[in-house]
Amino acid sequence: MNPRLNLFASPVAGKVVKHLASAGFAIPDTVLPHSLQELVKIRASQINGCGFCLDMHTKDAAAAGETALRLHMVAAWREATVYTDAERAALELTEQGTRLADHHTGVTDAAWENAAKHYDEEQLAALVSLIALINAFNRLNVMAQTPAGDYVPGQFS
Repeated sequence: MNPRLNLFASPVAGKVVKHLASAGFAIPDTVLPHSLQELVKIRASQINGCGFCLDMHTKDAAAAGETALRLHMVAAWREATVYTDAERAALELTEQGTRLADHHTGVTDAAWENAAKHYDEEQLAALVSLIALINAFNRLNVMAQTPAGDYVPGQFS
């Protein structure tokens, strides 16, 4: 697969990616668990069909100690017994935040209230920011057809 556009070679896209990445650096330092951050990025990337981000975040999660079972079950999290209620709430918020047009109110009150049972306001701010950022990265990579498979964990750290 050849990319339509090299996001790193373009001065404009390069600046956008640099600023998005800079915004993303605020999230790992929050109290939102790192394993949850990766699960959220994986689920949004699955929904958006972003192979580049799936390659990156599954490898980063595995390198950080996430189990293969939990990584393989993300797409079927509702039926899987390997996630906590808090993780399920975050995955539901991720799905609804990624599929905004699927419901007339975007994210339902029920999904938000469920997430708010498990996360405080600062964690919710981090979670919402993370969902928005991964969706932006997914869209850039899907439109540019950025190839997947060659990512090395920590490559962009």
